[in-house]
Amino acid sequence: MSLKSILVGLCLPAMAMAETWPLQAPAVPFNYDSPSRAIDYQPLTSAREAWRICVSFPHLKDAYWLSVNYGMVEEARRLGVTFRLVEAGGYPNVDRQIQQIKNCTDHGVDALIVGTVSYEGLTETVSAIAQDIPVIAAVNDIADPGISAKSGVSWEDMGRAAGEVLSRRHPKGSAPVDVAWFPGPEGAGWVSFVEKGFRGALEHSSARIVTTKFGDTGREIQVLLVEEALDEHPDIDYIVGSAPAAEASVSILRALGLQDRVGVISDYMTHAVYRGIRRGRIIAAPSDHPVLQGRLAIEQAVRAIEGELDLPHAGPRISLFNQATLTNDSMRETLAPPTFVPIFELK
Repeated sequence: MSLKSILVGLCLPAMAMAETWPLQAPAVPFNYDSPSRAIDYQPLTSAREAWRICVSFPHLKDAYWLSVNYGMVEEARRLGVTFRLVEAGGYPNVDRQIQQIKNCTDHGVDALIVGTVSYEGLTETVSAIAQDIPVIAAVNDIADPGISAKSGVSWEDMGRAAGEVLSRRHPKGSAPVDVAWFPGPEGAGWVSFVEKGFRGALEHSSARIVTTKFGDTGREIQVLLVEEALDEHPDIDYIVGSAPAAEASVSILRALGLQDRVGVISDYMTHAVYRGIRRGRIIAAPSDHPVLQGRLAIEQAVRAIEGELDLPHAGPRISLFNQATLTNDSMRETLAPPTFVPIFELK
């Protein structure tokens, strides 16, 4: 059986999932430092009306956001609502995202879902829009003013999960290993949190970060950063970072004949990371189940519109995947089918 057919089998339509969703919610909404509780969440059966939703993504450069898009499409169809999607083209483009959101919401929508490019850069825009319609934050954390609900997990926990892979392999007191760290674009609404979690986990290991390379998560930029790190530190033992960094590393290490000497860990899951884990080229990756996050954001938006929002902050339960723990059921919540293409307008 081909890898593509395996992925197709893993990614059956989201509607085929169980009627309840396995979520976790912080005890204090919007406070990721508060204790979390596990929830078997019962989603709505349908929306009261064909509500119109504006959705803003930071980009669609990698399969992660494509999977979020897929989850939103499946849930919007299930509930009977519509949306229009705009994408900013990358994390440096705060002004572009602001203008896109203004243009999108000017066309008379009932809610806004935003995956932000900046933690605080959209606060003024969001606060103004929130006077008229609910605003739901999806995936990337954002400053609280104006936000009705958040669909997301703690990126500090995601970074910690990646770091704990190293801590288990190289506990404190063992021989030191050198790590090149690629957290993503500096200033984005998740990078500072993943940094904190990853570095905190390494305090319990013998791993030491010898270089940190910030940059947009486009593949071209990550290729350049990985090549630069290998030029500067040819003896590194691990490359750890965003999925595009991990994906780029697999190809570069193979071309240099270093694939058996340098380990690769991703701090989130994409299709290419999945393939890398199956083939033994990527050691592990945590998943925040982006398909399910997309579904939840749509469901929260509908509840907020209809005045039925009783869980303002929740997200999927984080899973860690390696060759031994990849499962079909978990991939259905994590990856869009390989044949899925972005849908920018659902009517």
